[in-house]
Amino acid sequence: MATQLRPDLEAEMQAIGRAARNAQRALADLPRDRKDLALRRAATALLAQSEAILEANARDMEEARAKGLSPALLDRLALTPARIAAMARGLEDIADLPDPVGIELARWTRPNGLDIARVRVPLGVIGIIYESRPNVTADAAGLCLKAGNAAILRGGSESFHSSRAILAALREALDSTGIPAAAIQTVPTSDRAAVGVMLRMHEWIDVIVPRGGRALVERVYAESRIPVLAHLEGNCHVYLHAAADPEKAVNVTLNAKMRRTGICGAAETLLCDRAIAKTVLPRVLAALIEAGCEIRGDDTVRRIEPRAKAATEVDWATEYLDAIIAVRVVAGLEEAIAHIERWGSHHTDAIVTEDREAAETFLRRVDSAIVIHNASTQFADGGEFGMGAEIGIATGRLHARGPVGVEQLTTFKYVVRGNGQVRPL
Repeated sequence: MATQLRPDLEAEMQAIGRAARNAQRALADLPRDRKDLALRRAATALLAQSEAILEANARDMEEARAKGLSPALLDRLALTPARIAAMARGLEDIADLPDPVGIELARWTRPNGLDIARVRVPLGVIGIIYESRPNVTADAAGLCLKAGNAAILRGGSESFHSSRAILAALREALDSTGIPAAAIQTVPTSDRAAVGVMLRMHEWIDVIVPRGGRALVERVYAESRIPVLAHLEGNCHVYLHAAADPEKAVNVTLNAKMRRTGICGAAETLLCDRAIAKTVLPRVLAALIEAGCEIRGDDTVRRIEPRAKAATEVDWATEYLDAIIAVRVVAGLEEAIAHIERWGSHHTDAIVTEDREAAETFLRRVDSAIVIHNASTQFADGGEFGMGAEIGIATGRLHARGPVGVEQLTTFKYVVRGNGQVRPL
């Protein structure tokens, strides 16, 4: 249950920001071995405190059921021993990654003898606002630490107790390695009004990363006085081209939709070429229905599969995060690309085809952060990309796009070395 916004919250948030800035200055110069040790100890602490984390999560789950959250959102919120173990592995994987801080990206010498280098540096203090999924607490904290950033985390009210329990384990690891506890902090209340305070803290926070639904992202864009690195909804598509292999069509679509319906990489719309609508599509739809998926189709789809419900324009634009998929038959590649451009969210879109030229056209022309050939959209994940973990999938164009991992949580500066040079008048 959300706590009341306290009168002194503004002052407390300012103190959190100030402490984060001081901690970040220490983190920016921290050697890799100290950061990696903290990450590995954090992984150990998560496993050691898994019982307390699961108890906190059970409390969140009970409150979420009482609020009537959908099964898909409950799945996103739920923690299990396996999911806690996956969080711990994610921290270990982040520790194994090269340290991005201090990497020389380019270096050159000017005719006047100036030696100029472009070098990776941390972004600074990152404010992360996210909904439901408590594992983001560990992923975000680990990635920020590795990249030399301090983190101020504001998890969703649904995961309030789980996130605090996870944070306790992480801060135990910081304390044991002599890293300031203020390197990872959480907003002290689940009241939504605290988000507004956070979005005004431009003196202390360098970047805001919202990870959640459209309402959250739109609010952050509207209110933030701080640069935003947005993770928008995942209205992801699978397109079955005329040259799709039938087995791949079934397996890829089924996995893309049903492996986990509540994640942003889950497919929400299936497009199928008219040329294979009567041969391949019935097998795909039957597999989805057998797995418990509701079909919402256009007129052609409903003639092929009588169990399908009628789709409306709203369905083409909807991120269901549930066992529902919108299905449309298209004339070919051009119409599929046009549909994705009109209705997609520029997150992740896939083509299934054995026609390499068609695949390359799709990969080149579909303007999404992630485009995929002959594989599930559920690979849209920083861990699957070998990045250890991710804060989210950025769907914008500036600074970072796609999975936001350690490299994406850095910027750069220019280091100029001279020998007494002065610029002529």
